[in-house]
Amino acid sequence: MSRRARSVVSSVLVVLACLLAPLGVLAAWATYAIEDGSRYAATTAALASDTQVREAVASAVTDGIMREMHVGPPLQGSVHAFVHDAVRSFTGTPAFRTAWDTANLSAHDAVMRALRDNGDRPVTIDLAPAAERMKRQLTDEHVPFADRIPVAHTEVTLLRSADLTRLRKGFHVLEVAGFWLPIAAVGFALTGILVAVYRRRAVLATGLGTALGAALLVVAVAVGRRMTLEDLPADVSHAAAGAVYDALTKTLRTASWLLMALGLTVALVAWLTGMYARRRRASASPSQTPAEQPTRVQA
Repeated sequence: MSRRARSVVSSVLVVLACLLAPLGVLAAWATYAIEDGSRYAATTAALASDTQVREAVASAVTDGIMREMHVGPPLQGSVHAFVHDAVRSFTGTPAFRTAWDTANLSAHDAVMRALRDNGDRPVTIDLAPAAERMKRQLTDEHVPFADRIPVAHTEVTLLRSADLTRLRKGFHVLEVAGFWLPIAAVGFALTGILVAVYRRRAVLATGLGTALGAALLVVAVAVGRRMTLEDLPADVSHAAAGAVYDALTKTLRTASWLLMALGLTVALVAWLTGMYARRRRASASPSQTPAEQPTRVQA
């Protein structure tokens, strides 16, 4: 293979490696951090202690209780504040954390089961068990009208049937890509470096390209957060939704920063070793001084 052909092949392989590296991180995060039930439970469990999430839950439950109480305007403000404080206090109890974990795991299991099956029924979750636990806790704490909280089998739709087919295809692609994309990225990078005419330059380009791809992934996560919050209904707490988004993408953001640091480190090492090699070559062949030049003998 000619030197020109080797350079072209090496450039193509390095570019592919730099493109696949951030995509591999994204696919691996979706497969191993979101799909895995135990990891998902550990991620969402911490949200039960988040101030914004607790406040959003307390406000929603308080509004539901006030709709059942039908308190007149003179007492509505004081009763609302009292109930809100009581419910807010409940969100700091182990019973709330248990109900939170149960609801999240139920939702996760329902979504994963629907994505793996071939049915076309919408994905729903029944909130009655969590509501029953909350009602019992508030009643034991003698919160006024807590025994009137309705505990109906309210089903909340998580995924519509129209969205299942599209999401199921993407889910199966991510399952495969989560394993093969990182391997392909490493394979392309190593092959591109070995084929290159100037391997140190190929290593430098691979490091910089990988760091750039990771930086774009960090930006994409930030843009995705802004777009997600902008599309929320007005009655949904943006602060609580932002806390949920940040918790779910924490592993992805950490992996992106680590990938960027790895790419920059590889590029820096390649650049420093290149400078060292050039200085060694320069010191190994010093130019001759006038005193060292041979003297011509005239006849």
